Amino acid sequence: MQPMKLTVQEASQKLSVSVDTIRRWDKKGLIKSVRSELNYRLFDFDEIDRLSQKFNDKSESNNYKILKSSRNTNYKVIELFAGAGGTSLGFENAGLNHVLLNEFNKDAVATLRKNFPENTNIVLDDVANIDFKPYEGVDVVQAGFPCQAFSYAGKSLGFEDTRGTLFFEFARCVKETKPKIAIGENVKGLLRHDDGKTLNTMINVLKEIGYNVQYRVLKAQYLDVPQKRERLIILAIRKDLDIPFIFPKEQNYVVTVGEALKDCPKSFGQKYPARKAEILDMIPEGGYWRDLPEELQKEYMMASYYHTGGRTGMARRLSRDEPSLTLTCSPSQKQTERCHPTETRPLNVREYARIQTFPDSWEFQGSMSSQYKQIGNAVPVNLAYHIGKCVIEMLDKS
Repeated sequence: MQPMKLTVQEASQKLSVSVDTIRRWDKKGLIKSVRSELNYRLFDFDEIDRLSQKFNDKSESNNYKILKSSRNTNYKVIELFAGAGGTSLGFENAGLNHVLLNEFNKDAVATLRKNFPENTNIVLDDVANIDFKPYEGVDVVQAGFPCQAFSYAGKSLGFEDTRGTLFFEFARCVKETKPKIAIGENVKGLLRHDDGKTLNTMINVLKEIGYNVQYRVLKAQYLDVPQKRERLIILAIRKDLDIPFIFPKEQNYVVTVGEALKDCPKSFGQKYPARKAEILDMIPEGGYWRDLPEELQKEYMMASYYHTGGRTGMARRLSRDEPSLTLTCSPSQKQTERCHPTETRPLNVREYARIQTFPDSWEFQGSMSSQYKQIGNAVPVNLAYHIGKCVIEMLDKS
């Protein structure tokens, strides 16, 4: 039975919630809308009803959890650019097994070695130095390679023409190991990078070395992550295999910051300078710089006060009733402020990790700034779990 779809006016009447409230929930990513054939926004009644009940429910219920499957498979994975382990932990939680984790950052490797079993094959080295041929026959190769432009001068942009980029090293690993499935992960901006040429080049190279390719943007806030974070997932399946493409199905609920931070362990974190703290103390929960008196807006924003667009992250205090804005490499950068919902301070390291769905037992290594950076750069663990579960379904052909 298909869920009941309602216009915003119909949903408003049925739930006794204002039209503006439903539109605000949609804009904030608390609910999802779809477009009708006449381009009207349609909403899932059950979803809106669930959210309305959630806001009216004063109980101590909590939807925040680190997802972990009880099943462990025999499928083997290579991961490149592993960072602090967001994707690798999510894949392991889904039931996949890593035969190689590669990372070049010493602190991130220290984090991986601190948390994974001692016999895990974690290689600290430039990916260009690794010979992947001994791993031929691995089931999956995964990489969150950085977005780099290609030089197009007089080139057809095949596999060899991408040499010198980190994508080339990912493609080289795929070519040498011939996995059943290859997965590339990147920021949503890759769709538009160099007018789409960068992504098209990557797809063409994967096709050239023997893979069919599909891609999709996933929204972490609908996949058990208390954060609005979009990632582009590129799936490649070896052409000689009859394996279906399966992407995670986004849920019709979200996990909030308040749920994520409940009973969070204490930890160290950045602090605001005295004057900045005085100003941010005036920002209400869920508010930002426009909630300040005009003279303080000008003092805090300085030249940015006279600009337009792209300023909603400035002097931003998170809301307990919503997912967090996307975490960056620091919670106190002026353009992307991530102030605690009820205390006037940046989110601390363990709170950062909670929002990225790392378990409290995951110990980050290095300086405080390095730990923030490792967490901010990571793929949320629960998002990776959902991708990993799809990979298993694909390999199972279920």
